[in-house]
Amino acid sequence: MMRAVKVSLAANIVLCIIKAGALVVVDSIAILADLGISCVALAVSVILYYAIRISNKPADILHNYGYGRIENVCEVMEGVVLVGLALAMSFQAIMCIIRVEEVHAPLVGFYCSLVGVAINFWGSYYILKLARKSASPALRAEGIHFKLEGYISLAITVSFVLIILATKTGPAGVADYIDPVTTLFVSALIAVPSIRLLKEAFIKLLDASIEESRQIDVVKVLAKHIDRYCNFKDLKTRSAGRKRFVDLHLVMPEHISLRKGHEIASGIKNDIHTAIAESEVTIRMVPCKKDCAYARQKAKCPYLE
Repeated sequence: MMRAVKVSLAANIVLCIIKAGALVVVDSIAILADLGISCVALAVSVILYYAIRISNKPADILHNYGYGRIENVCEVMEGVVLVGLALAMSFQAIMCIIRVEEVHAPLVGFYCSLVGVAINFWGSYYILKLARKSASPALRAEGIHFKLEGYISLAITVSFVLIILATKTGPAGVADYIDPVTTLFVSALIAVPSIRLLKEAFIKLLDASIEESRQIDVVKVLAKHIDRYCNFKDLKTRSAGRKRFVDLHLVMPEHISLRKGHEIASGIKNDIHTAIAESEVTIRMVPCKKDCAYARQKAKCPYLE
């Protein structure tokens, strides 16, 4: 995980340097917006570095369930900052449409944006691959951020191609409007997925249950051991960062020993750990109250055989 964070830091530093140099030469609002995104990404990468380090700390007396929730906080921060940046960029673009400014050296902007496309898409692929392995929401948010930046850099690259073509062949003054219009388009590209990211992260902060597919994995494990216990109830799950917490009550046959019951519960816990990475499972054993279908029909309990 830390390798992914270091890659993110290095890539964002390189992107900031390239875009800052391009901004000085080209004087483009689209590149200014792109540079703003990279500066935000660099700041978030620094926060992410410390967030991952803190989330790896074991549970203690002050945080009984560990520090995994800090990854969700990091997601929310990234979403809020990106939405704010999109609004600021939109305002600046509208002002530039009202007061048109000429873009200088669009060819330089084209090559710099092209380099940004390559770095961002490679970074997105690498970070998202590690995020899937570690199930880290913070890394996933960073990978989405890189992919978003890749599409933004691609849109800006296309805009510089249009500016070059419009300058040579198009009507006078058309090229000057391409830059702010592209910035408005980029703002929309940022805002839509960022709002979605913010919504998902906020829901996770409200002790949301784990993903439906993971809940099904838990039920599959319980079904695998169905012949070793009477029933299960009060199944509860929640997530905190990449951690998954599973809590359930296991109704055990009244006659079995504590040792045997512990053996059955341990087997179920181990299988859930195998099915769901980074999970913590709590199983409470409760004795059968003889209120099942067998008892109501006065049939012989199958666990007494």
